[in-house]
Amino acid sequence: MKYARFSHGGVNGVGIVTGSAVQPITESLDAVIGGATPTPTGNPVALADVELLAPVPESSRGAYCFGINYIAHQQESAAHFSADIPTDPIVFFKTPSALTGPYASIVADESVSAQLDWEVELGVIIGKAGRDITPDEVADHVFGYTIVNDVTARDLQKRFSQWHIGKNLDARTPVGPWIVTTDTIPYPPTLELSLRVDGVEKQRAVTTDMIFSITQQICTLSRYIELLPGDLIATGTPSGVGFTRTPAEFLAPGNIVEATISEIGSIVNPVCDGLGNDPSTGPGAADLALTEGVR
Repeated sequence: MKYARFSHGGVNGVGIVTGSAVQPITESLDAVIGGATPTPTGNPVALADVELLAPVPESSRGAYCFGINYIAHQQESAAHFSADIPTDPIVFFKTPSALTGPYASIVADESVSAQLDWEVELGVIIGKAGRDITPDEVADHVFGYTIVNDVTARDLQKRFSQWHIGKNLDARTPVGPWIVTTDTIPYPPTLELSLRVDGVEKQRAVTTDMIFSITQQICTLSRYIELLPGDLIATGTPSGVGFTRTPAEFLAPGNIVEATISEIGSIVNPVCDGLGNDPSTGPGAADLALTEGVR
């Protein structure tokens, strides 16, 4: 099943996505993740007529994120962050204000950061609260999956000794387009990730390439922090990020960024300037046009 948050006619709602339509339900995303049975209300609405929002519940605490969690990514960034394969997970946190919708614009404002980088990641949604979760129990605590583009300000990430500022610029982390539940993608998932900028592939990997598996991530977090229904875990990005390329590549106004995960879908984001102007004829405009039916 696919659950989405959306805006239609100026009103936000939650619904079940089937084909090219979304069926509104009376329950909040908090309630559904918590186990409530969804109750349809009204008529289905065409996805083309709604704005999809980040599929995080109203009570979202943000996202627990795992850094340097693919071997090839560790190797490409070894000179900058982690010279060796980590023996313990590298964890940082994104606040709710950093998250934005699956088709929202990403603002590239050079007065804030001149080095915005892309990072496709599998997002895992917790469905059942837990502390000290054991490996055998993990599957019972996972509600579903989504896509995260962990857009990072590399200049700020390097400037400050902690990653928080570089990872938490307001509304720079697209999430979506929906949550696909574990009755559709059983746990543990084996999924293919990819990311394109203006139609050019930059990243491709499978989730089995992770250094720390989803099971290890959930067990580690829950050893120290009680996980709650609706918590989002961004499980790490594979190799192919911009700052390690020669020459380095960063997002600029006019770019179109598309992050895709098999069995989930794609999120597609235009990059706009600091004034919020969305270019309509950038190199990737044709790719963006393909998504107009699900915005």
